[in-house]
Amino acid sequence: MKKMKTIKKIFACILCAVMLSALCFPILPARAAGTAYYIDSVNGSDETGDGLSPETAWRTVPEIEKITLSPGDSILFRCGGEYSCALYFSECIGTPDRPILISSYGEGKKPLLTTDEAAEVLRLFDCSYVTISDLEITAPNGGGVWIDALTRECRGVTLKDLTIHTIQNHPMNCRDDLSHGAAAARACVMVKGLPARTLYPVNDLTVTGCEFYDCGNGVSLWGAFDTALGNPWNDDELSELAPVYNENTRVENCDFHDMDAEAIIVGICKNALVTHCRMIDCCQGEGVDENGAVLYYTAAAWFWGSEYSTIEYCEIAGQKNVGDGMTVDFDSQSNHCTYQYIYSHDNVRFMCNNAKTSPQVGNVVRYCLSVNDNKGRNKLCSGPGEKEMLFYNNTIIGSQRFDFDGLYDSYFVNNIIVMEDGFRPNTDLSAYFLNHNVISNNCYYNCISGLLAGTKFNTRPGFSGEDTAVPESFTLAKGSPLIGAGYPVADDLTHDIFGNPIESVNIGCYAGTGTDAPYRAETLIEKLIRGFRWLFSYIRTELKNR
Repeated sequence: MKKMKTIKKIFACILCAVMLSALCFPILPARAAGTAYYIDSVNGSDETGDGLSPETAWRTVPEIEKITLSPGDSILFRCGGEYSCALYFSECIGTPDRPILISSYGEGKKPLLTTDEAAEVLRLFDCSYVTISDLEITAPNGGGVWIDALTRECRGVTLKDLTIHTIQNHPMNCRDDLSHGAAAARACVMVKGLPARTLYPVNDLTVTGCEFYDCGNGVSLWGAFDTALGNPWNDDELSELAPVYNENTRVENCDFHDMDAEAIIVGICKNALVTHCRMIDCCQGEGVDENGAVLYYTAAAWFWGSEYSTIEYCEIAGQKNVGDGMTVDFDSQSNHCTYQYIYSHDNVRFMCNNAKTSPQVGNVVRYCLSVNDNKGRNKLCSGPGEKEMLFYNNTIIGSQRFDFDGLYDSYFVNNIIVMEDGFRPNTDLSAYFLNHNVISNNCYYNCISGLLAGTKFNTRPGFSGEDTAVPESFTLAKGSPLIGAGYPVADDLTHDIFGNPIESVNIGCYAGTGTDAPYRAETLIEKLIRGFRWLFSYIRTELKNR
């Protein structure tokens, strides 16, 4: 019995010791932290430092190239410092739980990584689960970040809270070289290239919270084509190539501004999403020679050979490229892609698609607002055309030209089109009679809409405000004849471009039941005055163009 009591006392002591150790020394997670390497351009030392603490930081970046990075490792640049570098990371493989981190430490301005060479500041080749964050990058003669997959699929690279600028923002007289990295393309970020060097994809890429400015190009995303089957730039060979898509790319909450060329290209991607980005004063290169002939074509945000991808909740403004300069652009066999909730203003044009070898299928444009995108043609499609397209609940203000040709089995419904004085939509009879389209329940104002425009309104829309620089001016006032007058379109959307719940099947990008602003219908005298004004402007424009 005494022996049993002794055993119980020993067991109780062991149990107390275990509980006490658990309180004093919490159980560590299964994932141990990796090694952190520190670089300090002010107080660091390459001679005496080992890079393993802020106090023993290296001074320059060449020491980084001597180490092999493992999952969970990090390279940290001290804030306020400037670092000359053109770093090449190859086969750095983190894991989803233990990514490799290239970032900053300390307080003050973001560390500045820069190079004067015709090279990229950072190259990530065959790298997965690497996060680059909280850095400033410049390259006056080079490029920002080049991500490529040469021997294997790459996954999980994240670019976060970067500021990339001063990247060759000089005028060009041709398109940029998109096939030899970020430096050749004057790009902040280049993913692979066109044509790509290999058929391995870069999947699950995230670009978030970044600012790109004073550069030739912003983010250029490219998957791959089997170039052994042909040249991806050759229209006749395009349909024969076997695309290898980059999947699940996400670009969000980024600011693109003051660029000679393009903000973002979604090229050969699948399930890509560009959301809540601003693209202001991109495509500043007009792209014409001394005689006005177009030399090259650029657009702020466009699809090339992509599938099931979306650009949404973006503001796009101030493009000057004469050849393109549009907001909506489905290019080179982009299918089932979507522009939605876009605020587009003061561009050369709102929309001009460019199908190549056969009609593009299933593209969507909805709940977009275009204001004064009026210096060139707006064209629903070109080349072989658009099939099964949905273009609905858009509001287009101040357009000079809108072409309806090249639609097949498509819907063009619930749109408000307010033309500039003296201009009218260009209608293609085949769009109404031969191609099985539904063109209905649209409002054409300040123009002759034509007898073939389907069920229509040619009336004052009843906008809530008069300040065209304020998007909310284009909500509809109570009493507008366009409220509840739309064509029912089945979709999964719950809100309009202004964030209002969809409460009514309206015409235009507003889907509420009307604001408190008063609606006043035009009197007969006002209609006549407007008609004579439009006719006078139309005759003057036609004579000028002869």
